[in-house]
Amino acid sequence: MQSLIVEDKAYIRKGLLNLLELVDKDIQIIGECESVKEAVVVANACKPELIFLDINLTDGTAFDFLDQTDHLNFKIIFITAYEEFALQALKIGAVDYLLKPVDIDELRTALKKVADLPITEQKQQIHTVKQVWKNENSKLILSLHDSFQVIDLKTLMFCETDKGYTTFYCNNDKKYMVSKTLKEFEPQLSKADFTRPHQSFMVNLKFIDRYDKSGTIHLKNGKKIPVSSRKKEAFLSSFLNWDKN
Repeated sequence: MQSLIVEDKAYIRKGLLNLLELVDKDIQIIGECESVKEAVVVANACKPELIFLDINLTDGTAFDFLDQTDHLNFKIIFITAYEEFALQALKIGAVDYLLKPVDIDELRTALKKVADLPITEQKQQIHTVKQVWKNENSKLILSLHDSFQVIDLKTLMFCETDKGYTTFYCNNDKKYMVSKTLKEFEPQLSKADFTRPHQSFMVNLKFIDRYDKSGTIHLKNGKKIPVSSRKKEAFLSSFLNWDKN
């Protein structure tokens, strides 16, 4: 079975390779990737039959990768650290997963289960996981000067960071500033239909009205967000492959 490992930590990839040598020599690893962007390119080119897929990658999540490769047919075994939300989603979806560090007996079990499961059935399970994952990550808690503010990410239009501070702009004309950089919020926002078209901004895809090919995003409230040349390709991939459901 031709397989791909998508995991951002080299020592996890190496450990998994060593275990696979012991467990099943018929599995041929045709590539190793550490980012969504790299994994999409390799999967499209090599069309693997099985992917060992980390939940959180350097530039997004496993679900970002799946959104961009849903035309391909491959089976998946997720890899995850002990994260409450990830595990809850995976368990509800009844999808096979491995906890880090990978245990050899759990690897054997997962390989047997995934071998017996039709691809169409697993795709349905993964769809369930994706919905649970999004629901669990739909709120953001901000630590303000004198309180904790809960934001429903469905109302958050965009964020702007400047000099160590980040401002959150909501569609009810409210805004909140915290003394943290945007980088600290990026992992959660990336799971909730946000894209980072510029070092200073993250934008909720559902509030985009249009994108000018010259490099400007127009939000529904009239705000204009620049797209940097370095991030243009990643932005367009997110924008054009966004699951609007």
